[in-house]
Amino acid sequence: MNPIFLILIFIASSIVGYFIIKNVPSLLHTPLMTGMNALAGICLLGAVVTVGYSYQTEGADMLIGQVFGGIGIILATVNVVAGFAVTHRMLKMFKHKDNSDKK
Repeated sequence: MNPIFLILIFIASSIVGYFIIKNVPSLLHTPLMTGMNALAGICLLGAVVTVGYSYQTEGADMLIGQVFGGIGIILATVNVVAGFAVTHRMLKMFKHKDNSDKK
């Protein structure tokens, strides 16, 4: 596939994604973030496959695949961990405090 076509798809999807996220009400941010964590997990899996696939090539292509795959693994892992931390923090706001210790 032509790389220019792939870049145009990336730009168009980024613009559409921006406008979709911009119009999401604040009440739906927690469920949306949970869905994004699942999507980031899929990206992490794709980065691992990229690194594994790069071992089948030779020369500079192998090194480029490993470098970009490794960067992808690191960034996707940070995204997943931070997403779960923020989601946990947001869900903690909805828990009721226990008043049993007050008499």
